[in-house]
Amino acid sequence: MNPGAPNEIRQLYWEDLEPGLAESSPARTLGEADLLAFAGLSGDFNAIHMDAVHAAELGLGNDRLLHGILGLSVASGLFTRTALGSGMQRQLVAMLSIEWRFTGPLRIGDTVHVEAEIGERRPTRKPQRGVVEIARRLVNQRGETVQEGKTTMMIRRREEL
Repeated sequence: MNPGAPNEIRQLYWEDLEPGLAESSPARTLGEADLLAFAGLSGDFNAIHMDAVHAAELGLGNDRLLHGILGLSVASGLFTRTALGSGMQRQLVAMLSIEWRFTGPLRIGDTVHVEAEIGERRPTRKPQRGVVEIARRLVNQRGETVQEGKTTMMIRRREEL
């Protein structure tokens, strides 16, 4: 690739991740296939996900709920589709922690996107890397936050100090 080519991903280092830097992902509609694939992968066939009659008995109509962890996984994937997420990929050393809350239901047919914002950042004992916190929200088509949290990641620095 030529430097500055339109399809080239701008590489982001710890120094580039200024607190307050924010971005939204493209959207993705979640369907029956997502529910079934995740149930098979995780082994979680809980009735609230698989049984429409059970969902109705719980007052959910015929709306089975998608797995909460499926939402977290989709949020992670959507973040990588942002310029912020794709720019960090080559510099990512480790994911250190995830703090996550499930604030609303996630249903078949929901279209979701991620809103991410750089929070605190700090250097580490090793001058070639630093730590950054990223607040993330999974938002549905109605503008409702259905999941939210924070990831803490170790990122390479541009240069040793």
